[in-house]
Amino acid sequence: MIVTRSWLNEWVDINNIPTEELLKTFNSIGLEVDSIKTYEIPKKIVFGRVLECKKHPDADKLNICQVDIGTSTRQIVCGAANVRAGLDVVVATIGAVMPSGLAIKPVKLRGVESEGMICSAKEIGLEDINDGIMELDSSIGSYILGEDVSCNPIFCDDLIEIELTANRGDCLSIRGVARDLCAAYDKPLKEEKHEESDDKRVGIGRLLSLSHENNLSVNLKYKAVDLKNLKLPFIVKLRLAQIESSRENDIESLMHYATHSSGVILRAYNHKFFCTKDEMLAKVSLVEDKNGYASIMAKDKKKASTVGIIQEDASKVVDDEGVIFIEASYIPPDIISKRMQESKMDSGPMYYRTSRGSEPDLDIGLCYCISLLESNSTSSVFGGTIELGNSHEDKIISVSKKEIDNIIGTNIDKIKITTILKNLGFDTTKSSAKSVVVLVPRFRHDISNKQDIVEEIVRLVGIDNIPSKPFSFTEDNRLKDDYFDYKKKRDYRHKAAFSTFFESVHFVFEEKKVLQKYGFATVDDSKELINPIVNTLDTLRTTLLCGLLRAASNNAKNGYLSVRLFEIGSVFNNKREESMRMAMIFSGDRESQKLSNAGKPLKVDFDFFVQRVSNIIGEFELREHKTSHSLSHPFVSAAILIKGEVVGELFRLHPNVEDSYDLDTTYMCELDFSKLPDMLKSAKNSSKYQASYRDLSLIIDKDMSYEKIKTVIEDAKITNLIRFYPVDKYSDESLGEKMSLSIRFVLQSISKTLEEEDINSVMDSILGELNSKLGVRLR
Repeated sequence: MIVTRSWLNEWVDINNIPTEELLKTFNSIGLEVDSIKTYEIPKKIVFGRVLECKKHPDADKLNICQVDIGTSTRQIVCGAANVRAGLDVVVATIGAVMPSGLAIKPVKLRGVESEGMICSAKEIGLEDINDGIMELDSSIGSYILGEDVSCNPIFCDDLIEIELTANRGDCLSIRGVARDLCAAYDKPLKEEKHEESDDKRVGIGRLLSLSHENNLSVNLKYKAVDLKNLKLPFIVKLRLAQIESSRENDIESLMHYATHSSGVILRAYNHKFFCTKDEMLAKVSLVEDKNGYASIMAKDKKKASTVGIIQEDASKVVDDEGVIFIEASYIPPDIISKRMQESKMDSGPMYYRTSRGSEPDLDIGLCYCISLLESNSTSSVFGGTIELGNSHEDKIISVSKKEIDNIIGTNIDKIKITTILKNLGFDTTKSSAKSVVVLVPRFRHDISNKQDIVEEIVRLVGIDNIPSKPFSFTEDNRLKDDYFDYKKKRDYRHKAAFSTFFESVHFVFEEKKVLQKYGFATVDDSKELINPIVNTLDTLRTTLLCGLLRAASNNAKNGYLSVRLFEIGSVFNNKREESMRMAMIFSGDRESQKLSNAGKPLKVDFDFFVQRVSNIIGEFELREHKTSHSLSHPFVSAAILIKGEVVGELFRLHPNVEDSYDLDTTYMCELDFSKLPDMLKSAKNSSKYQASYRDLSLIIDKDMSYEKIKTVIEDAKITNLIRFYPVDKYSDESLGEKMSLSIRFVLQSISKTLEEEDINSVMDSILGELNSKLGVRLR
């Protein structure tokens, strides 16, 4: 954001504030100064007036001018195309040294004496306004012929460039920056009063009618002007050059100048665009386009503009005279930014201001613009306005004086707090003795909670003005939940690394269409990201699997035959609630190629991957399971249970997915990190007597799941049975539709060494339970 000292002075009185102090104030209130440029006009460059101008007898492009410089009249030969009698100009007199180093001396040009130089803006060190010599007018204030130009504040000015954060769209105007200075110096903001009497004016209703659809989230206000003899004042040309802005014609330049000064988005439309030759009434309709924006349309469906985004060339003002419509508009920035991300449509020069937050008080910009037109042309303004308002719910934040003091760390006088907020444009009239009730203005869309209010107070009080306090050190119990969460995450990371997995870290963002492609849940549309960093990371991730899959693919493409990766990170459900998960992927060879495997290592398989996962998370059980997404192989997937609770899933990658990512045989698992054991070591009673092992070979149906057998044995709660697990299965033609399953049982007593009779009793109990409930018998 570019401002000049003289321009700021039109909105707030800073005459007695040195520029150096002004720069410090900007930095202290959060408006970081990026650069400063001081204009210093050399001495002996003065104001003058061209009294007479005639052609040079020996040069077509030179003119002989008689110039009044106050103390005398000097003859100056000038080659500027726009020089003429009656102009007030800037004159470099004899002895002046120009910024380029040129010394002004009496010279003869084609035989004619010349005692000085009539200057352009660039020649005296200002920005080039591309108009030849400067044509001065009353816009620079009062001046005396012969007076040094360096005495005029418009010429002896400071240009300051401010680096704004993205949320401070309210400071994308001279008035917005001045408003912050008002709060910093406790000065009033200068508001230009523009009063017009509509009694004798033709009403705008004879020229313009506006129809509109409902709920367009846009505020509009229109004035009509019969444009005549507009001449941009010198100060407007100079300042537009200083902010590096150029427009196609004078009316477009004036609109941009008024926008930069007031913060209100202004546009000018050609009346003829909206009606035929025989019509005076322009019938304009406001409709919602396919991207959800409000569009201005003529009655023959010609599009004039997308409000706040871009104006069509055909509707712009190109003539110096004629009826024009001036539009002031406001759209909430959060609405326009989100829709622009979704639509990817073209935008115009005003889009940046609209999307960051423009000034919602349209009267300020419209009156400012009309005042400029009336004072710099013979244009006539039609009476009244046509406006469209969008309903707005006031944002009210209440914060107690105690809360403010606690957050800041010191006591701030309540009167000072309310004064700061009032000067910033906040309404505090509803405050009580103990709390400050703040009505947030629409132009501060970035203020949403009490911390934001306190931040505004702190930046205006000044962090250096808040007294420092010594630290108070107290020893507290450090072993809190945060520590144990950190320790748990660290321990699992170490165990994964010890099991030859490499850690992979990704953004918490994911591409929504990838999640949808594989059937994963996505965040609700109402809670989606408004302004994603890139199109391929346009939502919060709901799984770690997609990121690991891409990382594994990249490793495989780089020549790695065995890819082992893991990640512990945050995921989000459809309501944007955060949780922690751990995921692993193993693709390709079990181990590297070496002498012991003759350079042909085995591929990872289900058993091998399960064992690797067990090395990391400890003992677990597997249960038949069908995943809800399409990444998995339809027949190779299982739920992971720890102490009877499902903590995640394990599966082989679908062959089609393996092919699409150029991967070899690949297995993956994803676990709910909060359900994994904490690895805290605990002591429990252990038997000192020998354990005994017994196997049972059972004849069961081929379609009977091991889960049924396991459940029956566990429910029996047989004494001295420590654990059991399957060790073998067998089938042949003699067994028919049956199969043999061998289960090993571990038996141990806490009080004695089990004798054969005790062991047989336990085994008979197990067999009896299986036979009675499942019809299972010994082989």
